[in-house]
Amino acid sequence: MKNTRDKILNAARNLFNKQAYSNVTIRMIAKELQISSGNLNYHFKKKEEILEALYFEMVAEFDARVENLNKTEFDLETVYHDIKISMERMLYYSFFWTDLYNLLRANKKIKKHFQKVYEHRFNGYLFLFEQLAKKGIMHPFGTQNEAKLLIERMLAFSNTWIYNSSLYDKKINTKLIEEEANKLLSFLYPYLSKTAKLHFEELANN
Repeated sequence: MKNTRDKILNAARNLFNKQAYSNVTIRMIAKELQISSGNLNYHFKKKEEILEALYFEMVAEFDARVENLNKTEFDLETVYHDIKISMERMLYYSFFWTDLYNLLRANKKIKKHFQKVYEHRFNGYLFLFEQLAKKGIMHPFGTQNEAKLLIERMLAFSNTWIYNSSLYDKKINTKLIEEEANKLLSFLYPYLSKTAKLHFEELANN
């Protein structure tokens, strides 16, 4: 059973997702829960504390998965599945990704941690590419800069797919997540072996 703090975070997340972080007040969150603002303030003194709690709740799973990369057996299907799980997790906190720039600019604590997360994600991709190359799924990169540019493009796509979907009024559902996951995986296509390209096409068509 959820405690009051968890109920506050869940209600706030839902309101932020529906109305955007900047449009939601502490009073609105309290009203949604049918509790007093004083009761809510016992757990969170200001809205920014709720934002930080939700952010660190979100990235905890990402951090854990990056740390467990060395325990994972990689193939294209595993990577595709992992991408979809990440996108579903992001969608759960869609308010953050649709207003990423403003939220990072407004909260130094989150911005500092997000930059560290970016480094972890970058290194995670490097590790992934090394493992796929060892298995003959990917060709080794000609230069280190080539790998760097690919990772930067993939991270930029990951950070903005929800924003772009909202911008063009795309209905975010299971089908869209599969399409976006395919797009992200397709960044690897030029670097795949001939056999891996055939496997990719099978995944994309299923």
